[in-house]
Amino acid sequence: MTQTAMTPNTTTTATTASVLRSLYLIRVAFSLIWVALVHTTSASLVSTDRPTVIAAVLLVIYPLWDVTATLLERRKAGTGPTDRVTTTNIALGLTTTAGMIIAVFSTIGTALLVFGIWALLSGAIQLVMAIRRRRTVGAQWPMIISGGLSVLAGASFAAMSASATSSLSTLAGYSAFGAFWYLASATTLTIRNRHGQR
Repeated sequence: MTQTAMTPNTTTTATTASVLRSLYLIRVAFSLIWVALVHTTSASLVSTDRPTVIAAVLLVIYPLWDVTATLLERRKAGTGPTDRVTTTNIALGLTTTAGMIIAVFSTIGTALLVFGIWALLSGAIQLVMAIRRRRTVGAQWPMIISGGLSVLAGASFAAMSASATSSLSTLAGYSAFGAFWYLASATTLTIRNRHGQR
């Protein structure tokens, strides 16, 4: 049986892809749990309502989780602390978490505005990161689509935040679609690694 020699660069790429695939699946699990909790505890809350304690916790946890996941990616996937894109994303997530802590003492509409701005900016960062990784890891088209959709969704959340009919359930939909695209990306990375092509 003939074996193909793995160069250090190929080995590093395969390792990065494997790590990203695992982290993407963790993101999927978190998002689905978050969606389930929103639907069972807070989906009926509309823009003019004040968040319940459970809703407030869920709203604060979401951007904070993204910071944690980004830190894990930077540590496990080989991007160092000098990576400006991930550093920017971490700073954005921490700022959003702080902003959300303030927003949850107001109304769901205020929280939607904060979430919308974060989704727009973090989607743009995800788009940049996916384009960069496409050159090295490959199989990033789901993340490119996800980043673009996040920008559009964020703008929509910000615009609808003043509407009395908007509700917290819209964020559950956003998270569910995010889970789908992370799952698609993990699947694409698996297929790409098995076939040895982008």
